[in-house]
Amino acid sequence: MTDKDFFRKTLGLEEPWEVADVTLDLEGKRVDVVLRVEAGTLWCEEGEQLPVAGYEEREWRHLDTMQLETVLRARVPRVRYPDGKTRMVKVPWAGERSRWTLSFEALAVEVLRASSSVEAGAKWLRLSWSSANRIMSRAVEGGLERRELEAIPEIGIDEKAYRKRHRYGTLINDLRSGRVIEVYNGRTKEAACKAFDVLGEERLGKVEAVAMDMSAAYEAAARMKCPGAKIVYDRFHVSAMLGGAVDKVRRVEHAKLMAEGDETLKKTRFDWLFDPSHMSPERYARFEQLVQKHTKTSRAWYHRILFTEFWEHADAESAGQFFQRWFSHAVRSKLAPVVDVARSLKRHLPGLLNYFSHPITNALSEGLNSRIQSIKAAARGFHGFESFRTRILFFLGGLDLTPR
Repeated sequence: MTDKDFFRKTLGLEEPWEVADVTLDLEGKRVDVVLRVEAGTLWCEEGEQLPVAGYEEREWRHLDTMQLETVLRARVPRVRYPDGKTRMVKVPWAGERSRWTLSFEALAVEVLRASSSVEAGAKWLRLSWSSANRIMSRAVEGGLERRELEAIPEIGIDEKAYRKRHRYGTLINDLRSGRVIEVYNGRTKEAACKAFDVLGEERLGKVEAVAMDMSAAYEAAARMKCPGAKIVYDRFHVSAMLGGAVDKVRRVEHAKLMAEGDETLKKTRFDWLFDPSHMSPERYARFEQLVQKHTKTSRAWYHRILFTEFWEHADAESAGQFFQRWFSHAVRSKLAPVVDVARSLKRHLPGLLNYFSHPITNALSEGLNSRIQSIKAAARGFHGFESFRTRILFFLGGLDLTPR
C-alpha cells in the first residue's frame, strides 16, 4: 500500500477527491498530505451542475501520523451559482470554516473534556489557547443544533458571576438531569426572559416548578414565561440570607466588644456560618462554649439554626404553622438584621411553602454549583461572557459534542 492509498482510505476519500502527494519532513516532524480534484470538474447540487469559478488554498490539522504532525492541504473549488454568487464547496474531511479535520476536532473535544483546564488540554494537543477555545465553541454550536429538548417539568434559574465588578450570567438548568440548558448575559428580567425563550413556548407551558433565589427580576420573568409553574425559593439561598444576618450582628457586636477590650468574638466569623453537625468534636466543644456566652451573635445564630427545622416538616400546612412561631420569636429579638430577614421571608412565604410540593433547589442539581465553581477556578477568570457560556455548555450542557 502506498502513502497515497493509506491516506485515501483512512480519510475515506471518494471521487472527485484524490491524494495528489504526501511529503514527509522528519526534521520538522511533519507530514503534508496534498489533496486535489481534477481540473474541469463540475459540482452538482440539487440536480444542477455548477461551474468552478476559482480555487482557494486551504489547510487543516489532522490526527498525528506516528507522532508526526499531519496537515492536509488542498485547493478547494469555489463554484458559481445561477444568481452569480460564489461559494466554496464543502470538503468531506472537515466542517465549514474549520482549520481542523473532523477527526482531529473529535479527539480535541475528548481531550479537553478530560483535562483539568483548557490550557492543559491545549498543551497536550499542541494547540494555542485560542484554537482550543475555538474548537470548544464549534463543538457547543454543533451540540446545540443537534439537541432535541423534551419537556422539562422542574427547572432552576440562577445567577453566576463570570468576572469581577458585577459581571453576571443567567443560567437555566434542568434540575432532574442536572444539565445547563442555556446561559445568557446579565441578570435582569430581560436576560432571564431570553434564557427562558430557548425552551420554546410549548415546553414552557409544561414547566411545573421553577427554583430561584428571591430575585424580583427572575420571579417576574418566570411568571411571564411559565405562568402555570410554581415559584420555589431556593432553600440554600434562604440559609445564606440567615447566615448573612448572623454575620451582620457579629460584626457590630465584635466592634463594640473590642472597644471594651473583650476578644470573645475575635476570629469566630466562620464558626457561626459553619454547620455544627460537620464540626470535629474539639471544634464543636469550643463553639458550644462560645454559644453559651449569650452574646447577641449567639441569639442571632439560634434563630438561624432553628429555621432549619422548617424544611423538615412533612407538608406545607405544618411548615406554615412552624414559620409563624419562628417569625414571632425572630421579630421580637430586636436584632435588626434578623428582623429584616424574617420579614422578607414572610413576604415570600408562599414560595417557601411550595418547596413541600416541589422539593427542588438549584444547589442540589447533582453538584452543579460546585462544578461551575471548578470551571471558573480552572479558567482563573473569563475575559468575556462568550468564553464563560462556552465552558458551561461544553462541560455541563449534556450536549452531543462529537463533530459531524
